Amino acid sequence: MSSERPLKVLVYSDDRTTRESVRLALGKRPAADLPELEYVECATEPAVIKIMDKGGIDLAILDGEAVPAGGLGIARQLKDEIFQCPPVLVITGRPQDAWLATWSRAEGAVSHPIDPIKLAEVTADLLRQRLAKLPATTA
Repeated sequence: MSSERPLKVLVYSDDRTTRESVRLALGKRPAADLPELEYVECATEPAVIKIMDKGGIDLAILDGEAVPAGGLGIARQLKDEIFQCPPVLVITGRPQDAWLATWSRAEGAVSHPIDPIKLAEVTADLLRQRLAKLPATTA
């Protein structure tokens, strides 16, 4: 799959160390059967909305603990406002907050502190589902 286009992953957090933790946990590709990842980082809600509105994002990873706009509320807004919104993975404050991820309509959730193995597994699953839904391109 190395000849395929990179998958664009939006990573949102007001904390640059959280964004860095996500990038380091996922690396260039979260699984051998997936294309490489290209990261788009956002530190503010308006930046997330602007980029998501443009399209081209394959997965959004949103920090639920970000301030002033948390990723859970942004996830719900994206799901309400974007037709065929790409999958969203939220990072919750603790495992017990998984119900909030359901409320936000996110397809995946992991909790702080970020477990690189769990994040890679959930990310890979969501990206595989995304690729299965995308129309095949002809070269």
